[in-house]
Amino acid sequence: MGRSTEPRAQVDWALAAASGRRIARVLGDGPATTGYTRDRASAQLLDFAAAAEEHVRAVTGLVVPGAIPPARTGGRWDGARTPAPRSAVSATRTVDRREWVSAAARSMEALIEPEDARHPGLGARLAGVQAGAMLGMVSGSVLGQYDPFGVSGGELLLVVPNVLTVERALGLNADDFRMWVCLHEVTHRVQFGANPWLRDYMRDNVSALTGVAGAGSVGDLIARTQKALSGGARHTGVIGVLEIAAPAEQFAAVERLLMLGTLLEGHADHVMDAAGPSVIPTVATIRAAFDRRREAPSNPLQRLLRVLLGMDAKIAQYVRGKKFVDAVVADVGMQRFNRVWTGPETLPLPDELDDPRRWIDRVL
Repeated sequence: MGRSTEPRAQVDWALAAASGRRIARVLGDGPATTGYTRDRASAQLLDFAAAAEEHVRAVTGLVVPGAIPPARTGGRWDGARTPAPRSAVSATRTVDRREWVSAAARSMEALIEPEDARHPGLGARLAGVQAGAMLGMVSGSVLGQYDPFGVSGGELLLVVPNVLTVERALGLNADDFRMWVCLHEVTHRVQFGANPWLRDYMRDNVSALTGVAGAGSVGDLIARTQKALSGGARHTGVIGVLEIAAPAEQFAAVERLLMLGTLLEGHADHVMDAAGPSVIPTVATIRAAFDRRREAPSNPLQRLLRVLLGMDAKIAQYVRGKKFVDAVVADVGMQRFNRVWTGPETLPLPDELDDPRRWIDRVL
């Protein structure tokens, strides 16, 4: 009997979700609080997400078809490949850490695996355990996330226990901080809603990154390793490893994803500031406190993860992104800046991030 030509799944995502939920359970459910406090925070986050979208659409000038999406609380994914029916899932959800793990695993499966992938083998199950471990550890720090590959074509997740943890640890005004979180994450929803090509662009580059093409010759690998050891690598952590070992076309996909992430996050930070104290009276206090936390996490596990994943380099990229957006908008205004969303060819190039005039001259 011939061997099946159907692709085999690279990761057992159901196992990843189950493993990640076990770790999230160990992390706990956030700060000790009453059910009333959690329910109130959840309801308020949902209300703020709707209000934030009005501000984001006004500040950015981006046009999103249709009304602001509805919202709901909770809703676990049980590891099944098929998402819940559209009528049963809304575009905004408040979740706990285990629910976030389930949603993240489902989204990664939808992004990475072909729809006709066969049942995962042993290697995929091992990868599932590894992926689940990472998702479980990260689940304790994610405040919110817009997932363009989520159920019903995309959903906004707000992680209630993490929001409560951070606002209490930093001594922030709860109302203002929750709106601050919503403004940032809703900006991502507006970015993708107004520019549907972004979703396919991300998928295409992830496909190039996770392709099964060979990693190049031994000579190529040695040359890349020598480059890294001599200080030539531009990134650290996992990204640095990819720069060493990945074929050139795969690392080019990494860089395109980094550039897109830099733009998306920098734009979101710009929008948060542009909304200003009229929306969030203590925005300056929140940003200062949060930047201190982001620059120097006190949790040893978070520090370790940042080293392993190269998150310091990622944070630096996001700071560059905000400076780029701030400079271009100050020079040409938001309406002309929005040319950046035309297509892949108008995204900023690496050398344009630190010299926005180059992007203006090339695109405008």
